[in-house]
Amino acid sequence: MDAQSLDEFRRRWQEELAQAQAQRKRRRPEGAERRGRRPDLVPGRGEQASGYLALAQGLLEGAGRPPAPRSARAEASRSRSPPARDGAGPGPGEQLVDQLIRDLNEMDDVPFFDIQLPYELAINIFQYLNRKELGRCAQVSKTWKVIAEDEVLWYRLCQQEGHLPESSISDYSCWKLIFQECRAREHMLRTNWKNRKGAVSELEHVPDAVLCDVHSHDGVVIAGYTSGDVRVWDTRTWDYIAPFLESEYEEDEPGMQPYVSFVRINSSLAVAAYEDGFLNIWDLRAGKYPTHRFEHDARIQALALSKQDATIATASAFDVVMLGPNEEGYWQITAEFEVQKLVDYLEIVPDTGRYPVAVATAGDLVYLLKAEDSARTLHYVYGQPVTCLDVSASQAAFGVKSLGWVYEGNKILVYSLEAERCLSKLGNALGDFTCVNLRDSPPHLMVSGNMDRRVRIHDLRTDKIALSLSAHQLGVSAVQMDDWKIVSGGEEGLVSVWDYRTNQKLWEAHSRHPVRHISFSSHSLITAHVPYERVVRSAELDSFSTHRRHRGLIHAYEFAVDRLAFQSVLPICRSSPDTPASYSYDLASAFPYDSA
Repeated sequence: MDAQSLDEFRRRWQEELAQAQAQRKRRRPEGAERRGRRPDLVPGRGEQASGYLALAQGLLEGAGRPPAPRSARAEASRSRSPPARDGAGPGPGEQLVDQLIRDLNEMDDVPFFDIQLPYELAINIFQYLNRKELGRCAQVSKTWKVIAEDEVLWYRLCQQEGHLPESSISDYSCWKLIFQECRAREHMLRTNWKNRKGAVSELEHVPDAVLCDVHSHDGVVIAGYTSGDVRVWDTRTWDYIAPFLESEYEEDEPGMQPYVSFVRINSSLAVAAYEDGFLNIWDLRAGKYPTHRFEHDARIQALALSKQDATIATASAFDVVMLGPNEEGYWQITAEFEVQKLVDYLEIVPDTGRYPVAVATAGDLVYLLKAEDSARTLHYVYGQPVTCLDVSASQAAFGVKSLGWVYEGNKILVYSLEAERCLSKLGNALGDFTCVNLRDSPPHLMVSGNMDRRVRIHDLRTDKIALSLSAHQLGVSAVQMDDWKIVSGGEEGLVSVWDYRTNQKLWEAHSRHPVRHISFSSHSLITAHVPYERVVRSAELDSFSTHRRHRGLIHAYEFAVDRLAFQSVLPICRSSPDTPASYSYDLASAFPYDSA
């Protein structure tokens, strides 16, 4: 405040304190003079304080900043207190004014809080603070400490940072301690990721078969083989087994089952598409036999499964079909679309509500497929085919290959699904973009892989490349990122883990075949190496080395072994007592020749 306001402030204080002292002297009985004089009460304690008097009392009792040490206060008193009046020593009112002025001079912001502020209102104010600010507020006073350590505030912080999302506030008695334990566990997991410390398993292969496709969801892995077999692993358990999902082909035709083209899985469903156009759907909670079987007239070119609900999209010939169960649980066709070219990529948009939405690419065409509506062209440029696709709840990102006389470089286009218009044109690379990850990336960021062997992080706010890494010897085939790391796979079979904040490679692992699938969480990583050729070699010499060289591999990494369960929540993945355990060992010793 300026000098004039400060003088006015002092004058009003002195008038109010003089009136309070006069009233107190008039009320004091005459006999009190003969009984020993008691020390004067601090103004505002015996009666309702109001105005500036209440503010002074609150500042002196700790509602403002903590009191300074005794030596510091004495020094401040000698340097800042106004000179005493001639002929009289400082009275109680003048001491109170001097203390208030010293506090005002020492504080940058005066917290004008009423001492009787309702507790619920204080909680609503403190809920906008983060953990560091709550810790600082807890050091102000005892009252603020009680408010800053309220269970509601720390439960809200746990939910905001993703710790124990399924828990309620009544599950634990001290959410601040739970928050500290979650932070410590998160730090331990990050350290294990960086130092490659944990357990790794090579999922058991199928004899006389070559791996065709792999997909995973929340630690549950599904794989399809050239023998027509489909297997499921639950890597969240110690002793997991891989049951075969049965099909409905005739048993009198062994070895005649068609290849598995695509496999997809979510929390409740498993789907497999075969070369002959058949589609099998399993309910993981019901058993090993398919609950529905759908037949197409031609080979299935693309398959998509929603991560949240039971919505399946398939592309065969020039038709795209969406399947889903009705209210009675019977599967039916919910939408059907006709496109002009063969579909290359197909994805289901998450969180669309009642009517499913999908995005399909067919050559140089990109379609937006909404149920209860016809196919709509989202993007089309003649002679510029789409090379990769990924979608989020509100956007779609796809790579475009530039051809023709005017070469503009290969780019990634980001479209708004609601406005159906292009938002960003990212990159200008010589090679084709082979993979892009928009759904799992942090907000305003996106990661992509290119045939020029580089992994790029794109900033969607500035439409610029935030980071470019030379990651592989051949083209990049799979990539995923989170808030601090990137995991990429290459055509040469190399899996690399990067800390993109420091632009440093943490570790790598190599296998013979290209990396076709990467999926990781905070504590696990699943990679799949799928061969180019689907021809079984040396079938009569079935061994681990033969399978490793020619038939593909699936690796499951676990960086928090203590979080593994003893039994799977999926009935079909529960092990029996006579089932042999899979092997696991330290990652650092598993790949001794890899450069960390």
